[in-house]
Amino acid sequence: MGGTGDEAAGRPAGTGTARGTDHPAGTGTARGTGGSCGAAAGAAAREGTAGKDGGGLSRRRLGARLLALGGVLVLHAALPGAAGATGGPAERRALQGLRLRYGSARQAGLLEKHLEGVADEARRFLGPSPEHPYYAGAVVLAGRGRTIALHRALGDAVRYSDYDGRTDRVREFPAAERIAMAEDTVFDLASLTKLFTSILAVQQMERGRLELEAPVRRYLPEFTGGGKEIITVRQLLTHTSGLRSWAPFYQESTREGQLRLLWSVRPQETPGTVYRYSDLNLITLQLLLERITARTLDVLLHDEITAPLGMHRTRYNPPLSWRRVTAATEVQRPPWSGLDRGLVWGEVHDENAYALGGVAGHAGVFGTAWDLAVLARTLLDGGAYAGRRILRPASVELLFTDYNTAFPGDDHGLGFELYQHWYMGAMATPHSAGHTGFTGTSLVLDPSTDSFLILLGNSVHPVRTWRAGSAPRVAVGNRFARAVPVRTRHGGAAWFSGTAPGGSGTLTLPPLTPATDAARLRCAVWWDTVPGEGALHLEASPDGETWQALPFSTVRSTGGAPEPWPRGSAGGWSGRVWHRLEAPLTAAWAGREVHLRFRHSSTGRYAGRGIYVDVVRVAEPAGLLFTEDRPADATRLRATGWTRSPD
Repeated sequence: MGGTGDEAAGRPAGTGTARGTDHPAGTGTARGTGGSCGAAAGAAAREGTAGKDGGGLSRRRLGARLLALGGVLVLHAALPGAAGATGGPAERRALQGLRLRYGSARQAGLLEKHLEGVADEARRFLGPSPEHPYYAGAVVLAGRGRTIALHRALGDAVRYSDYDGRTDRVREFPAAERIAMAEDTVFDLASLTKLFTSILAVQQMERGRLELEAPVRRYLPEFTGGGKEIITVRQLLTHTSGLRSWAPFYQESTREGQLRLLWSVRPQETPGTVYRYSDLNLITLQLLLERITARTLDVLLHDEITAPLGMHRTRYNPPLSWRRVTAATEVQRPPWSGLDRGLVWGEVHDENAYALGGVAGHAGVFGTAWDLAVLARTLLDGGAYAGRRILRPASVELLFTDYNTAFPGDDHGLGFELYQHWYMGAMATPHSAGHTGFTGTSLVLDPSTDSFLILLGNSVHPVRTWRAGSAPRVAVGNRFARAVPVRTRHGGAAWFSGTAPGGSGTLTLPPLTPATDAARLRCAVWWDTVPGEGALHLEASPDGETWQALPFSTVRSTGGAPEPWPRGSAGGWSGRVWHRLEAPLTAAWAGREVHLRFRHSSTGRYAGRGIYVDVVRVAEPAGLLFTEDRPADATRLRATGWTRSPD
C-alpha cells in the first residue's frame, strides 16, 4: 500500500490508466509499442517531436534504432563518444577523479536570488498546505555541473509520536525530544529505489547476462500463466507489462506464500498495450536479478553502485545506529495502512517492502540528499564519478530513452520517468529524467542544463492522508529552472512572459502602415511551454480589436533550416536556444494600418520556463517602420502580462 497504490495518488489524473489498441490514430489514445522495433521507432519519433531540437540522427534516435538490432553491446560500440575514457569532456572529467563540491550560485552558473527562492518555496510547505503541513521537514539540494550551490535542511525529521485517525489529531514529541532536520538526514527513499533496481538491470545487460527484449520467463521460468509468458524485461522497466499496480504481499506470512502470490498474478491487459505504474514490475525484476547473479538485491546495490561511488549513506535496512539521523515516516494503523506498526522510524515505510524483509525492487532503499547528488552527477557524466565507472555512456542513454511514445504523457525510460511537469515543474524538458517516492522524495536531472534538483521530505509523517499531489516538487522545480539564466546575445533585458500557470498576456506594437507587401516583422524568440497547454502567438489586426493569426517561421541561432509555423503559434520546447523569427506582412496589409502583437497563453496546471521576445523590428525596403532600439518606439510598446527581464 505504501508503494504504487499510494504514490499514484500524487500523480496527475489520467496517468497510469489502461489504453486500448483499437483507437484510430490521432485521437490521443495510445496504442501498443509492438516490440523492439516499435521501441526504436518510438524513441526516434519522440526525439523528432519533443521540442524540435535539431535535425539529423541524434544519439537518442541512434540508440533506440540500434537497440532493435542487437542490444546494449552493439549500441555501445556504435554511439559517438561512447568509447570509455575517450568519450566526451564530461565523461573524461568524471574519470579523472573530479568530485562534487560546494560552491556559490555564481560558480554554478546560477542566479542567486532564484536559487534562494528554491529554499523559500520548500519552506513554505512547512505551514498549512492547505490545511496540514505537507511535510514536517525537508532537505533540498540543487546543483549544476560539479557545484552544489544549495543544500538546506528545514523543519523536523522527527516531530509526531502518534496519530488518531478518528479525530485527525496528532500527538507531538515534547520539544526537547524532537529531532531537527539536518543536511545529512537519512530518508526512506521509497520508489526512488526503482532507479537503483533499473541501473542494476542495465549493468547486467552490459555484461551480456540480460537482454532487454527477452521474455522474463527466460530467466524466471515460474513467471508464466495468463499471458505473463510474453512480458519482456523492457515492459517491466517501462511499466507496460499489463500487470496490476500492486498485490498485498504483507498478507502472506512466508516467503513461499509471497512468491505464490506473484506467480498467480495475471496481466489485466495484453502486455505492451497499456501503461500502468506497478510495483509488481520491479519486484519481478528484483527476483530476476537475484536469480541471474546469485546475489541478493541489497548486496548488488552495495557492490555495484554505492560502494564504487562512495555513497556510504545509501543502503537497504539501515542499522539501529542510524535511527537518530533518520527522518520518521508514518504512524501506521488500519484502515489507512495494511499493517499496525505504530510510528515507523528507521524501518521501511512501504508495507510490502517491509514484508519482503526490507529488501525489494520497488522500495526499501534509504539515503541522503548528498548521495543522490552523487548518483545524479554520475548519470549526467555518462556513468562515471570520481574515477569509478558503474555504467557505460550508451547504457545511460538507454536509461534516458523514451520507450513509451505509444502512451503520450507517460514518457518513460528504463526505470526513469521523462518530461513530467507534474513533479518536475519547469525543469521538465524532453531530456529531463527523474522519479518520485511516496514518502515525499524526488530527484530530477536535466542534461540540457547539466543541473539536478533533489527534494526529500517526510510527507507521510504523521500520516499519508495529510498531503496529496506534488505541489512542493513543482514549486521548487519552477524556481530552480528560473535560476538557470536565459541570456540575450546583447546581454540586456528581453520581454519575458513569466512562469505562472494559467497566465496570459500581450505585447502590442503601435499601429503601423507598410507601403508594400515586402514588410517583415523580425525578432529573437526563446520558448519553453507545456506541450498543448502553452504557446507564443503572433497576431495581426486592422483595428486593434479583432485579431487573426500571423504565420511566421523560425531559425535556430545555431543554424539550420527555417521551420514554418503556419498557425502563427509556437509551443513546447525550443531546444534552449534563441531563434530568429520572421513574419511577412503580405499584400493584404500593404497600404493599410496594421496592429501587431505577441500573445502568450498558459491553460493548464503547469508551466514551462516561459517565453522571451527580444529586439522587435518591422522593416520594409524603404526603411524601418518600428524598432525597439529607438527609445521613441520602445515607449510605444504596450505590455500586459509581460515584463522586462535580463535573465
